[in-house]
Amino acid sequence: MPINSFIYPGAKVPPAWEITNSCRFNDGDSPYLSRTMETATNRKKCTISVWLKKCSLASNQVFFGGGDSNARYGFIDFDSNNQLFIQSATSDSTDWAITTSAKYRDPSAWMHVVATLDSTESTNTDRVKLYVNGKLIPVADYSSASYPSLNYDFQWTYGTDTQLVGKYPWNNFYWDGYMAEFHYIDGTAYAASQFGEYDDDSPTIWKPKQVTGLTYGNQGFYLDFSDSSDLGADSSGNSNDFTENNIAAADQATDTPTNNFCTISPIDGGVGTYTFSEGNCQIQGTSTSWYTRGSTFAVTKGKWYWECEFDAGTMIEIMVGIHDTSVDRTATNLWVTGSTLFYNDNGGEVRVDGTETTADYGTLTAGDIMGFALNMDDKQITIYDNGSAIISNLSIGSNITEAMPTFLTDATNIVFKANFGGCPAFSISSGNSDANGYGNFEYAVPSGYYAICSKNLAEFG
Repeated sequence: MPINSFIYPGAKVPPAWEITNSCRFNDGDSPYLSRTMETATNRKKCTISVWLKKCSLASNQVFFGGGDSNARYGFIDFDSNNQLFIQSATSDSTDWAITTSAKYRDPSAWMHVVATLDSTESTNTDRVKLYVNGKLIPVADYSSASYPSLNYDFQWTYGTDTQLVGKYPWNNFYWDGYMAEFHYIDGTAYAASQFGEYDDDSPTIWKPKQVTGLTYGNQGFYLDFSDSSDLGADSSGNSNDFTENNIAAADQATDTPTNNFCTISPIDGGVGTYTFSEGNCQIQGTSTSWYTRGSTFAVTKGKWYWECEFDAGTMIEIMVGIHDTSVDRTATNLWVTGSTLFYNDNGGEVRVDGTETTADYGTLTAGDIMGFALNMDDKQITIYDNGSAIISNLSIGSNITEAMPTFLTDATNIVFKANFGGCPAFSISSGNSDANGYGNFEYAVPSGYYAICSKNLAEFG
């Protein structure tokens, strides 16, 4: 099971300050924020600070850039090898660039990235400092590095050019994932400690803190994504608002660095080919071959609720349920193995530990919303179809001790849409949360059950 490097499921370390919203960038939509710059305070110093949760691991993921096409530009991203990369160029010729040796490949975790830039430093290696989760990356841990010249003017503060959040300056590389607490400071080089801190009780855990006393400069901005009708609004006081491009109100998410929600996992193993989208809350197969995926969190105790929807494709052999994390997810016959429980739309059957039950629980119609209430304390599950229980308090068997929500099918181009509450992949008309106020669900969360998120896991998991 992936362990979140910031807040992991069992960590009883509630942060003192809460982040309530993030913004989901779904690269299939070509999403980004843009604004035209004016005169910079100081083009020789700046700071970039942002919390990120990656969804894609196989392509260039640009989260900030600026410039004028290929005449001059700068950007910071994760490259196709998942290494953190920062570059500035003039006339499409690299002025300087740094690549980390470390590769960042955990889609279950929020991470904090800070780039501190100051070209007035006499020592060239001090002109660019990269921090990940509060730790300064040593120069020795760069796989390649060239540095800005003394008093270099950074390209993402060039007047009349464009700043871009979530997009490469002059090509179609987009961010695919979540962003929160994006600070850009024009004219001052701040360290990571200005934006986060280590937890007193768990000193290895880096957490956000409320940021105060910043001098943003003329081109600085602060995006907190608190207004779903204006996700590009600048909260720094500068009114450096961004224009939304292919980003909608539904892209505001409650999956944040202080409350990390479960999603479908692109690294859980599994078989088959599929496309991830909607903040890793939607997958679509590309053939009739078997494909399966688990989720980013698993649970050992407590009571948990989530929803899912299916549409498109041929409605056959659509299986949803849970498996124990010990199971080999690469097996094509996962539904007949032990330590699993699957509802199968084909005939309305349920298999527990690979054995079919005798009951016929009915079939689904495309667009139906299924709900799952998993009671790990009593080892039972209740399954709902459009808010009505079709299976009540069914034993999950004794072999499932660490349960992971799972999706499995051999249907043609079927679309699985998961809703763990943090950023639903399908439209929600009702808006129901659990008793702690977490999650956004279509149907009422059963009493005593909770969304699968880090806050609830710390309390009940």
